[in-house]
Order: sequence, then structure tokens, then C-alpha cells
Amino acid sequence: MRMRSSAIAFLCTAFLMSVLNLTPAQAWDRGNAEIFAVLPAGAVGPEGLAVGPDGNVYVTTFNFQAPSTPGKLYVFGQNGNLLRQVNVTGSSGALLGIGFQPGTHALLVIDFGASKVFKVNSNNGASSLFMTVPASGAGLNALTFDSSGNVYVSDSFNGIIWKTGSGGGVATAWVTDPLLATAGVPPFGANGLGFNKAGNALFVANTGNDTIVKIPVTAGTPGTPAVFVNSINGADGLVLDSHDNLWVAANQADEIVVVDPTGKAIAKRGDFDGLDKNGVPQGLLFPASPDFSKDGKYLYVSNLSLDLRLFGLVQSVDSQWTAQVQRQTISRIKVKVPPAGHGNSDDHDDH
Repeated sequence: MRMRSSAIAFLCTAFLMSVLNLTPAQAWDRGNAEIFAVLPAGAVGPEGLAVGPDGNVYVTTFNFQAPSTPGKLYVFGQNGNLLRQVNVTGSSGALLGIGFQPGTHALLVIDFGASKVFKVNSNNGASSLFMTVPASGAGLNALTFDSSGNVYVSDSFNGIIWKTGSGGGVATAWVTDPLLATAGVPPFGANGLGFNKAGNALFVANTGNDTIVKIPVTAGTPGTPAVFVNSINGADGLVLDSHDNLWVAANQADEIVVVDPTGKAIAKRGDFDGLDKNGVPQGLLFPASPDFSKDGKYLYVSNLSLDLRLFGLVQSVDSQWTAQVQRQTISRIKVKVPPAGHGNSDDHDDH
């Protein structure tokens, strides 16, 4: 007699919970990664994402196949409605990380295709050059700021964290290390990055190595990088909450992995739930950049939906799905932070 797969799954779950002495309330709850916004028809995959001082969601797209076309910036209201879309003047089509500079609230946008960072007017797309790097073959990817407003930019290809002062200019190599480069898949090393509350550590995702690298910082001077944690499948963008938990987009696992300050995974949020009949991703599909809403209730995530075969790589498990995507999306996940030392679903809303 053959049992239905759902019945087998139920019995297996019940058995494991009895053996481990767990109750249903203690089992991890991934929550629902709902659609927050759908990009206009014809838009390519969204990569960079930042919540602005006004609470709106700012998104750039990664059109690496048409680098001669101007990059696009989309601005969504807090209800997911598209407020405006603008072309970023003077940029290539391949835009990646974005962020609002503390104090000035200037919007900085990484032009991956041109290895530059621009300061961009989000109302009309006018831009001015903010940062350049004195190196060839750079793969500028994500950016963050310290408490003094200095700017740090990850270089996925050279294994470098570049730094400028708050006014920009020619960057200096703040850290160069093999742990920030990769020979893995996808072929991007240093990616998302962020400081802890104390400012004495910078955490950097290495996408191809599936690692988070921790760089100790003393009075602004970096120490020796070390692997903080392994096995986040395609660690991409990351953001830290007020408890110094790291919320990391695992682009090859279609999930958000939450890691506490000790390196312990305390939650996983979201999943890929297929495509609807119109080719719109449900849930997470190659998630790239996360950021919290201003009230801390939600985590917004860009779904890059990237088919790795376009880089000449062997397909990932999602490549055939990403190739079928017709409309690009931004997801939203309700924030639940597990209490310290726990991984259960009796969480509290707080970032």
C-alpha cells in the first residue's frame, strides 16, 4: 500500500518532534514572503534595494546584458505602488548596491558596469560622480557606512573593501584579502556588508564561497579578516538588526538566513513558491538585497531572478525557473526576531 507524500511528511515530522521533545510552537516558522511590488513590464531583475528616510523603497536593476543603456531607479511607496521610475544619467545599465548616506541622506548608487559610484537625484535621475577606484577589473557590488559617514564598497572580483570619506573621491583599499575573493559559483566574492552596533566589526558576505567574513575594527583600523560562518548558500546582501543579528539573502537557497552575533542560525525566512500563470515569482527567487522598513515591521527583499546560464555557468537548481520569469518583484516578510539563544517561533517584532 502506497502512502501519500503529505502523510509521510506528517509522520516524519511528528516522529522528529517527539524524539527531539519539540512542540509545534518551537518549530521554525519561515513566514510568508509576500509580493510587495511588481516592477513594470520589461524591467529586468532588481538588485540594489534601500529604504529611504521617507520610508519609500528605492530599487535599482541589473541590466548587464545592455550596459550601454542608462541604469534605472524605481521608487515604491509604502503600499507598494510605483511612485516613479527614472534613468540614472551617465550610468551603465548594470546598477547594483544603493544606500542613503547618514546625515546628508544623499542617495549613492553603484554602477557595476562602469566601476563607479554615483550620487543620484531620485526625483529626476540626475547624477554626479561620487567615487572611483584606482584598480582595473573591479566588480563594485554593495556599500555601507560607518558612524562618521565614511563609505565602504565591496569589490567582488578583486577581493577588496574600498573606502572613501563622506565626500567621496578616489577610494583607497581599506582591506584586501583572499577571503574576500572567490573561485566559486556564482563568481562574486565580497558582496553585502554592514557594521555591528559597536562599529568594531564589519561583516561581509562572500557569495561564491557561501561565507560571512568578519573584519575586526579598532578606531577605524581594520584587523585580520576571518570566516565568521560557513554554508549560507549564495550569501548575497545582508543587513544587521538592533540585536546585531545578521539577515542574509541566500540567493541559491531562495531564503533569508538569520544569524545571531555568535554565528548561530536562529531563523530562516521565506522560500520560493513557484511562478503564477503570468510568470510572476511567488516568494523569493534569487533574493539579493534586504532592508528593513522604517517601523521595523517588515523586511523588503529584491528578487534578482538571475539565470546563471547567462554568465556561461552551469545551471543552478533555479535557473529553469528564472528563465520563465515575465515580471520582476520585490518581496516583503514580516519581521520576527527570535529571542537570544533560541530558534523558535515565539518571536517579537523588533529590528
